[in-house]
Amino acid sequence: MGNGSMMRILPVVVCASAVIFASAPLAAQDTSQTSSISQYRETAARIIAAALSDSSAYTRLGTLVDTFGPRLSGSPALERAIDWVRSEMTRDGLDNPRTQPIKVPHWVRGQESVELVSPRLAALPMLGLGGSIATPRGGITAPVLVVSSFADLAARATEAQGKIVLFDAPFTTYRETVVYRRDGAVAAARAGAVAALIRSVAPFSIRSPHTGNMAYDSTVNRIPIAALSVEDAIMLHRMQDRGEKIVVTLTMEAHQLPDADSRNVMADLRGTEHPEEVVLIGGHLDSWDVGQGAMDDGGGVVAAWQAVTLLKRLGLRPRRTIRVIGWTNEENGLRGGRGYRDALSAGELAHHVLAFESDNGTFRPLGIGFTGSDSARGVVRQIAALLAPITADSVFPDGSEADIGPLMEKGVPGMDLVTVGDRYFWYHHSNGDTLDKLDPAELARCVAVMAVMAYIVADLPEPLPR
Repeated sequence: MGNGSMMRILPVVVCASAVIFASAPLAAQDTSQTSSISQYRETAARIIAAALSDSSAYTRLGTLVDTFGPRLSGSPALERAIDWVRSEMTRDGLDNPRTQPIKVPHWVRGQESVELVSPRLAALPMLGLGGSIATPRGGITAPVLVVSSFADLAARATEAQGKIVLFDAPFTTYRETVVYRRDGAVAAARAGAVAALIRSVAPFSIRSPHTGNMAYDSTVNRIPIAALSVEDAIMLHRMQDRGEKIVVTLTMEAHQLPDADSRNVMADLRGTEHPEEVVLIGGHLDSWDVGQGAMDDGGGVVAAWQAVTLLKRLGLRPRRTIRVIGWTNEENGLRGGRGYRDALSAGELAHHVLAFESDNGTFRPLGIGFTGSDSARGVVRQIAALLAPITADSVFPDGSEADIGPLMEKGVPGMDLVTVGDRYFWYHHSNGDTLDKLDPAELARCVAVMAVMAYIVADLPEPLPR
């Protein structure tokens, strides 16, 4: 999940209000659609049973993340993973496995470190932020000014000149706290700082720094920026509060290379009556260059992929085409989502019935978020009710996600998989994003939700109304 995903629903924050929303009276809807949906009860139960009895999604995800590891845009690991996914989609017997060329940013981390020089010597765990520039050769050694917020920095701006500014901003919500990651370098540079550090955007830590994308502003100097662990940011703040002089050496080799060649990877379950109409489901195959990208977002890709493979295995071929996609470059550019949209003709865009993305971690699903017309929401609620046996029948008020955002801007209804995300930001963009953080049974439930929703939307007599 990159900058484009930061406005997504966070289940921990919105769960209560979303349940209230989901239980509100149904909007006006086509009664014939409602009648048709009730006929899918046995089919939905069959899909759910098949998904819950199958551990192949977890096995496949393990193969993906263990074989290829982290998959940052521009890396050979990502391209090898794309080739493997296409090959496996062919083995699954899906229709027309293929890739779509996309140019992506190519940022390279290089060697990096933060050394505490005063008041004692210590190596501090760190991760440079994606897109940051390098320090000069030999690094930057400078005093540190610790601040709690942008307002705190503004009040102490005269103290920042020539220093490294550390933003020790406690985690509230991702939406509120990620601004320090994104805009910290600009704010610090504007105050005359020579570099910036942030407290990792995470509610829990075991001295594990978290990376993520940052941004520069052409009106101020570009300075390097990195993340410290939550514990070390708090420690440096305590030192400052005691009146101790804090000095660190920040060394980073980060650099941006010319755009690289990458690809979206996709395959279809071709529709029987209206193959030109498409229900799109997927996740992003790229990840940051730490951990394994299992939670963010290998699990999302595999859940969507296994949903389509499961439908094929069950002999369920809907009226419309279901297309599964692994987008590239969600984390630091969104080129995959934009490239997919831009390659569509006006007619093809009009025939996209739904765009459904999983990028909230494949933990226990609560239901789906949906953005679309009131009449479409009524249909979606009826379908979601069929997921009550696995308590994943809630319909939340917002279905936006980063990769489907470009399609939603053109009027395509959007849907996202909403899960119990209380641990998501513990591991997000860190070395802790590994397969063991996910549970095979919970992943299987995610497959069930995506398969039921995609199949019924794709098989209804009429497409979702826009």
